[in-house]
Amino acid sequence: MENDFLDKVEDNATVRIWSEKVQLEKGDSLAKDYVLELWDYTRISVTQNSLQELREIWDKWNDENKQLVYSNYGDLPYLLDIKVDEQLFRALAQYWNPAYSCFTFGRVDLVPTVEEYTALLYCPRFQVDKAYSRAAYVPAFWKKLMNITSMGEQWIKARIKQKGECKCIPWKNLRDLILAHPDGKKKVDVFSLSIYGLVIFPRALGHVDEAVSDFFDRLGKGVTPVPAILAETFRSLNACRLAGEGRFIGCAQLLIAWFHIHFWKVDKVSYRVFSGHYSPLKEIVEDDVEWRAPWLIPDEIFYHCGSFDWVPLLGIRGAVGYAPLLVLRQYNSRQFVPATHGLAQCEFLYRGENYNKKVKEISQAWN
Repeated sequence: MENDFLDKVEDNATVRIWSEKVQLEKGDSLAKDYVLELWDYTRISVTQNSLQELREIWDKWNDENKQLVYSNYGDLPYLLDIKVDEQLFRALAQYWNPAYSCFTFGRVDLVPTVEEYTALLYCPRFQVDKAYSRAAYVPAFWKKLMNITSMGEQWIKARIKQKGECKCIPWKNLRDLILAHPDGKKKVDVFSLSIYGLVIFPRALGHVDEAVSDFFDRLGKGVTPVPAILAETFRSLNACRLAGEGRFIGCAQLLIAWFHIHFWKVDKVSYRVFSGHYSPLKEIVEDDVEWRAPWLIPDEIFYHCGSFDWVPLLGIRGAVGYAPLLVLRQYNSRQFVPATHGLAQCEFLYRGENYNKKVKEISQAWN
């Protein structure tokens, strides 16, 4: 299978010729002599919600409830136990390149991809080619919550709060609902909604906001969450790097996990540590360390979308894009010049004029 993939990508002259031709004809994402002005150091906050109560609820559940979460929402619960190393995260953020939506270490570009996040959040129920897009008309927040929780209008409206620019429902109300809800399926839904609101899209600490409820409601129709998760991750990193400071409001747990599991020793021989002659430095010298995901051998990669020469991503609050052909090394494949024209200008928020038109254009490209 790996050889099939390499035949399609590494040795696929058609893709390489297409990419380099587009780059020559349309130009790069950035104008010639453009200088990206970034702060020398980005003071990024990785303030997290407390997840202790969610963990306690999960630990007390029986296998039936747990399997219902896994089958409907994938491996979400594992995120509750991933520790976020704040120092590592801050160091990693300094290498984020907003112009290309990727990490740039010297001359090497790296970025989480749709394929990788899909594998990490494993859920057979999601349709990988069916992406979330924000509708021009979004039903009222309380109506979304009624649909998700099966609670009455009066109960919902009494608990909705205003936090800054968005409406939210406090986590404590969702917690009480999980503990007391008579419907096992709805109990699982509210628990999973809480993970999305507190872990994956943690904008308002201690609350789940309106944008998350709209997104979550669409998951029931088989929509994949991955493009939206990537979009909000990239958008938050962009905002922090360009401002020189800010709070990261993407999923820090998933990004840290993605980063960690790419460091792979080609010849892992852990038993050597029990030898009296074991030398860590010697092993580092002798064994190669590759940046790749041995747990992911894709049959193909998603590298352009409709009329876009890269991949546009629709998040829950805005859109952004990334160019997977920048990071073929991650698939143990030969790198070549990627098509990036228009990539740097593709980010926008869901507000103001004409954003609905842009959302529709991207949604149609995915379809």
